[in-house]
Amino acid sequence: MSTSTLTNTVASTLSRFPMPAMWTKGSVQQRTLMMGVALAVLSNVLFGVLYAYSSFLAPLSGTQVFIWRMLAMWAALIGYLLISGRLGLHMDKLKALGSVKQWAWLLLPTPIFLSQFWLFMWAPVNGQGVQTAMGYFLFPLMMVVFGCVLFGEKLSRLQWWAVAFAAVGVGSEIVRTQSVSWATLWVCGTYPVYYILRRLQGIGAVTGLLVDLTIFAPFALAYLFFITPSSLSLVSGSGFFIAMLVGLGVMSVLAMKTNVDASQMLPMNVYGMMSYLEPALLFILAITVLGNPFESAMIYSYGLIWIGIACLIGHGVRQLRSAHKQSQTTKTAPVV
Repeated sequence: MSTSTLTNTVASTLSRFPMPAMWTKGSVQQRTLMMGVALAVLSNVLFGVLYAYSSFLAPLSGTQVFIWRMLAMWAALIGYLLISGRLGLHMDKLKALGSVKQWAWLLLPTPIFLSQFWLFMWAPVNGQGVQTAMGYFLFPLMMVVFGCVLFGEKLSRLQWWAVAFAAVGVGSEIVRTQSVSWATLWVCGTYPVYYILRRLQGIGAVTGLLVDLTIFAPFALAYLFFITPSSLSLVSGSGFFIAMLVGLGVMSVLAMKTNVDASQMLPMNVYGMMSYLEPALLFILAITVLGNPFESAMIYSYGLIWIGIACLIGHGVRQLRSAHKQSQTTKTAPVV
């Protein structure tokens, strides 16, 4: 869906409901921006809730919750695409892949995707919540580095400062602990590869998600039937677990859908800045709700990383102001 079509759709949707004045005044572009911000906040809050979800599903292990989440998410996604009538659209995209090489190229990022979702459900209940959240903090910084190295993107002074602060922060943490968490490295080191591969493939987020989940579904079922049949018995015999897993699947798809919609409605800089809300929520939940350890000595190294993030946000704000000034200049320029 193009940006202009999405904007018109949002405008027509908002006009059908009684909305506060702040949502109805202003141009269509302004209202679309506000809706995009609201969707971005909603998606990040949902991801935060999902992060703590494993702790409510004891005695299921983090791996078992991951397996059930993938199946519930697959069912919810198929249901959504069928109800919305968009399943055929995504199937047509996949049918256009005619060769084994194209399919192999398409499936290359799938293991990264699955490992990230497993870590997301496993880490909070296994003492790696803070470290995983830090990986998500570092993820945007690594995307900047990958963009510079692979795509020749030029870094501004603030972006260079961001990378420098993050590097010193990670280095100080390595010196302090004489190691670095594998969970942090896995998130910030492999997740950018997934997004870059999908970008190079030209595959949309929903299509890629459909492929990843469909490929994994048979393995997930085999795991439940042959490796952990006790988990299958526990869930099938409990209305509470069934309801919780249905909610897990619906929230997972809703989180992904609102995140994708927000990315289409918002300027890239605004969307990038909004994405920092998720790791902040994960970090807070890991320390408070999940009780993961946080040592006072970590403040120095993590503080440097957060300063780096502040530099990235500052870079985004500067770009937004520049773009706003250019648009105002274009509007007021005389027609000759």
